[in-house]
Amino acid sequence: MEVVLHYRPFQNDLTKLQKLAEETLKEFPIRQLPRFVPWFPNVSHKLPLKPKRQPPIISGEKAEEVKQLVAASEPFIGRYYDCTVDLLEFQSNQKTGQSLIQAQRVHAQINSSNLEVQSANEKPKLRRSWSISVPSPKLKEKILPLSRELQSNLERMKLHAFYRAKWTIEQSICNNQTLEDIWIKLNKMIKHNELPSCNATIQRCVDQIWVFCDILYSEYVGNLLKERLNLAGRMNLLVHKYGIIFSL
Repeated sequence: MEVVLHYRPFQNDLTKLQKLAEETLKEFPIRQLPRFVPWFPNVSHKLPLKPKRQPPIISGEKAEEVKQLVAASEPFIGRYYDCTVDLLEFQSNQKTGQSLIQAQRVHAQINSSNLEVQSANEKPKLRRSWSISVPSPKLKEKILPLSRELQSNLERMKLHAFYRAKWTIEQSICNNQTLEDIWIKLNKMIKHNELPSCNATIQRCVDQIWVFCDILYSEYVGNLLKERLNLAGRMNLLVHKYGIIFSL
């Protein structure tokens, strides 16, 4: 243990300072540490688990025989293993290697040219696109209460007005318009917050547009979609696990 003693300049008698330090240290209680007692039985001959039989005794000769048998049964994978065997680019014949490299370069150039032609002729299409609207308090005045038919369906199915539902726009009701044209118009509507609590996605793999909204605003959204997008035909309102609950 190291002791650092600080003293004033006029206390320059080292013997007195040493006695002062010794007297000070005597006041600290010295506690004897208790003897360590393990919390589990530490008796070697009384182990909780004992093997039923004694371990086998194998002689040195028997151990060598076992090593030889194991070495003979395992496949030889050592330092002499060469992973470049039968690979043309690692052959000693330089002509073969150069011809292979030239063939690979030509193949890569053909693939890159094919990709350039394909990208020039066909524009890449995304399988799915999303569009999300921000809720606007100004639209609440325009939204009318739900119709009796939809209210009765909600009561019968025990659905809350804030369940999420989706309107499905198919190619058959686009009225001589493409699905991409409808999608562009819909994005403009959502961008200007004309559709409350809505988010939409175009599913090009099935030629459909899904417009999600709360059931509370579903009739307002459906009528506005048919009017602004010039849709002809019936649109279905679906709820997950319940199917079609309403049509317009």
